[in-house]
Amino acid sequence: MHIRVLTYNIHKCIGGVDRRYDPERVRDTIAHYEPDLVLLQEVDQMSPRSNHDRQVDLLGDMLGFRNRTYFPNVQVRSGGEYGNAILSRFPLTDTRNIDVTVGRRKRRSVLHARARVRLPGTRRSRTVHVFNMHLGLSGGERKIQLQRFLDSHPFNGFHHETPVIVGGDLNDVWGTLGGRFFVPAGFGKMPRLLRTFPSYAPVRALDGIYVRGSAQLVKLQRSRLELAKRASDHLPLIADIELT
Repeated sequence: MHIRVLTYNIHKCIGGVDRRYDPERVRDTIAHYEPDLVLLQEVDQMSPRSNHDRQVDLLGDMLGFRNRTYFPNVQVRSGGEYGNAILSRFPLTDTRNIDVTVGRRKRRSVLHARARVRLPGTRRSRTVHVFNMHLGLSGGERKIQLQRFLDSHPFNGFHHETPVIVGGDLNDVWGTLGGRFFVPAGFGKMPRLLRTFPSYAPVRALDGIYVRGSAQLVKLQRSRLELAKRASDHLPLIADIELT
């Protein structure tokens, strides 16, 4: 069973260069890759800078994703808030938020959803656990956040064959989080680090996708669309995953 996952810090649908609010650019960038699961970070809700849109529903409707979940993290001074969202072509049977905020620093969290993936040619389905995270800016903060995630329920109770997908804006400035945290926790290593930030001339591989259990990462790519260079300050990362 093949599924495609896309993770994308959409920067509130505000262009990283022209600072223009244009959700259609983000919509077109995502639609180009025809993903089954979309992990979004910095998703606005009821903020003046984004036309008071509830972006999880705006993008979900524009892309045709009926199944979606959202949790806001950060209050915006001018009004509204922003956080993480998951859009899915598969039913989401359960969703929760894991708070990984460290001290008085900016609020951060990991959004968890259970996706029921129908197996082709059968009436059976598999439950795939999907985690969407946006980690902090300092190395010490990220270390605490990832350890808190790995120790959290329900993750720490999963069977080793349970299919798990983790993705998001990891702020992995030095490209070390995979080897230090994900691989020791049973995740496969990403085949290579792909630079995603800043979108117009990427020099940092801040974003990542990792899989564990009966899931195999077959292909990983970053967007090379000219539109993606303008739509946000990050490029989206796209993973083709096989459920075994």
